[in-house]
Amino acid sequence: MSDAPALKPALFLDRDGVLNEDHGYVHRWSDFRWIDGACEAVAAFNRAGWLVFVVTNQSGIGRGYYTEAAMHALHGRMAEELAAAGGHIDAFYFCPHHPEAALESYRHPDPPDRKPNPGMILRALSEWPVDRARSLMVGDKPADMEAAARAGVRGRLFGGGDLAAFLAGEVAG
Repeated sequence: MSDAPALKPALFLDRDGVLNEDHGYVHRWSDFRWIDGACEAVAAFNRAGWLVFVVTNQSGIGRGYYTEAAMHALHGRMAEELAAAGGHIDAFYFCPHHPEAALESYRHPDPPDRKPNPGMILRALSEWPVDRARSLMVGDKPADMEAAARAGVRGRLFGGGDLAAFLAGEVAG
């Protein structure tokens, strides 16, 4: 008998443009606005037994616009509001690196975690008991879809509107 945990499907979500309105380099709670249906969608996937991950490019850190601490604080507030709505994110993955980062420590010619590279998804697949074949990546840009494809995960391009309605056919709420 194996001690390995049972594999679960995972929902990979881009952040800006999928979970929250993308106003460009969102890093302050005062600038944060949930996408309609985002909290409900996360909670529905949680109830269905899926793992839920955020995979987000955060080049604003490398560009010096805000700090990792500010981003973590924002993610903490997101987690609080999701909990109040009956949902949770299992892990936040982020990439602060960029080829033209102002801060040397974040400069990389082709960051493996920066979408369209699949690094963040691949890390989650290695760190959690994910059933890749039943998993789904939702993003609002072609780079998100490319990262999903390169990681072997099905992708859906979200064009805005209500996230819960967009994903209603994917999981029984």
